[in-house]
Amino acid sequence: MTTNTVDATSDVAPEAAVPQKPRLPLVVYILALGTFLMLTTEFVVAGILPEVADDLQIGLGQAGSLITVFAVGMIIGAPVMAILTMRMSKRLTLVLALIVFILGHVIVALAGDLAMILVARFITAIATGAFWAVSAVVATRVAGPSTGARAIAIIGAGGSLAMVLGVPIGAFIAQLVGWRGTFWFLAAAAAIAIIFIARLVPKDDAAHVASSVRTQLAGLRSGRLWLVLLACATTTGGVLAAYTYISPILTEQASVPYALVPLVLTGFGIGSFVGTILGGRFGDRHPGRITIVVPAVTALLLVGISFATGAPFVTIVLVVILGLFGLSANGVLIHLAVTHAGEAATLGSALAVSAFNVGTAIGTAIAGIALATPLGTHGPAIVGAVIVTFTLIPTIGLAVMRRRAAATATV
Repeated sequence: MTTNTVDATSDVAPEAAVPQKPRLPLVVYILALGTFLMLTTEFVVAGILPEVADDLQIGLGQAGSLITVFAVGMIIGAPVMAILTMRMSKRLTLVLALIVFILGHVIVALAGDLAMILVARFITAIATGAFWAVSAVVATRVAGPSTGARAIAIIGAGGSLAMVLGVPIGAFIAQLVGWRGTFWFLAAAAAIAIIFIARLVPKDDAAHVASSVRTQLAGLRSGRLWLVLLACATTTGGVLAAYTYISPILTEQASVPYALVPLVLTGFGIGSFVGTILGGRFGDRHPGRITIVVPAVTALLLVGISFATGAPFVTIVLVVILGLFGLSANGVLIHLAVTHAGEAATLGSALAVSAFNVGTAIGTAIAGIALATPLGTHGPAIVGAVIVTFTLIPTIGLAVMRRRAAATATV
């Protein structure tokens, strides 16, 4: 791509040979708003868990299943919808995904039965998977080859900001008008987004597909890809096992005042945002180091959180640092998944999203069980530390393979 751009500008006047960075189309930021809403709705339950449990008269472990079932829906939605919508208009796919998103949130806001809420969350998650699978493709097309990477970065930033702003805002709204008001707010925001997407996303050729399903599946034979996917599952599953129950961990175990929970969540989100940027910056040069050091430090932080009983300041500091490290290697892992998937790069990326949610589903489910044991609120962080430690197996294996390949190439 870069070579073609240089050739195209070689015959132009000198002042035009160094073009200024063009502005990204508005639709890219609208899509980023969509990913912001998607990640907010997935994890906002962590900030309102006690209110949900009290209102539905269920245990904290059962309330945490609202995140688990969403993760399961994403596991199915990301790769399946990436394949099913290959020949569908991108604009139509995005609009339909947001419509389902809105309906799912309305049902959650009105329902009084846990089973109905779980079904609504599951369907919403499938729509979320479709949105994630398509939004990156649309952003790349509308931005053009010269700014496609920057457009993708904006889309990813929308998801990162969900931890910084979305989850704390959702928790704050729940404190003002109840937890159901949080879901009404998300539905209203999605309705606004759908208007802009319907107007700004350009029409595309529904049959504009370069590869078949068979070609995509044939590209998934890389052993390194599956090691990356395993690392995606364990690193995210361990962090989310603890984060899902962060509200009771803070209030019941560490004696943090309930009113400060949104601020702590904001600190975690800021740490996650900064960590994601730094992880991507250093991960280009040192992917092996990032994917080994990050889970090692994360496991130690989770152990520290599990032992910090009655220490609000220490726990808050550990949670913020956990945000800085916990998910900071995810961007590097997605890049490795796309690289090792070869011709199936799109499906490889979708599978990485699924792997993140496989880990989330398993981690939150085990953490919910641990919460009901004598470990109590110490359980989720301990479970998270164990799961994250397993990340070192595939990442060290990948680093060894990379070093051997480099040595062979040198010889």
